[in-house]
Amino acid sequence: MTKHEVVSQDTWLRARRELLAKEKEFTRLRDELSESRRQLPWVKIDKPYVFDGPNGKEALRDLFVGRRQLIVQHFMFAPDWDAGCKSCSFWADNFNGITAHLNQRDVTFVAISRAPLETLEAFERRMGWSFKWLSSLGSDFNFDFAVSATPDEMSSGQVTYNYVTRKPFSAEMPGLSVFYRDDDGTIYHTYSCYARGLDMLNTAYHLLDLVPKGRDEAALSYPMAWVKLRDQYAA
Repeated sequence: MTKHEVVSQDTWLRARRELLAKEKEFTRLRDELSESRRQLPWVKIDKPYVFDGPNGKEALRDLFVGRRQLIVQHFMFAPDWDAGCKSCSFWADNFNGITAHLNQRDVTFVAISRAPLETLEAFERRMGWSFKWLSSLGSDFNFDFAVSATPDEMSSGQVTYNYVTRKPFSAEMPGLSVFYRDDDGTIYHTYSCYARGLDMLNTAYHLLDLVPKGRDEAALSYPMAWVKLRDQYAA
């Protein structure tokens, strides 16, 4: 970084204005992409998914809490794990405080994992999170939305993730799904994304993209090798 080009203020302004034009074009393209996302066709949900939550047994329809739109964060937390995925936790650190704002736009936000509810609640207390978190243990939900692999899939070495067939990197995988509830209570699946499609949810990554060293992950064994649970970083 010490060898980075250093120029006059006028030269910097010219370069910055050139970049601004690219940023504005990116913003326009992002708006177009978001509109295309909203125009995707929907799939009717017929399976009666039931979850364990802070209010007891809750069906998928209950998670809307009277609103029309539901965002589900698929948080990697297997039934036999003692702690949640460190990368999913990195994302989850961005969720506290946003739910009240989402509610004002007719959106409910929850996280869902396969670990038992008592395990989720213990980890939630440890991390100081307040968003609603439910367990899908005993349900097909995670498998149907391609964020958990069955034992047979793991044995075969082939899973479907991010809309392609690939070798599994874990039996639990991250993702996000969106649902809409119609006037008559019918529920539709409108969108899901996985892998780097989740970058848009991580405020810390967006901030790191603004600084000179960026995410600074190129030399690591894998991009998020540096990430730890928030309470495990050295002071």
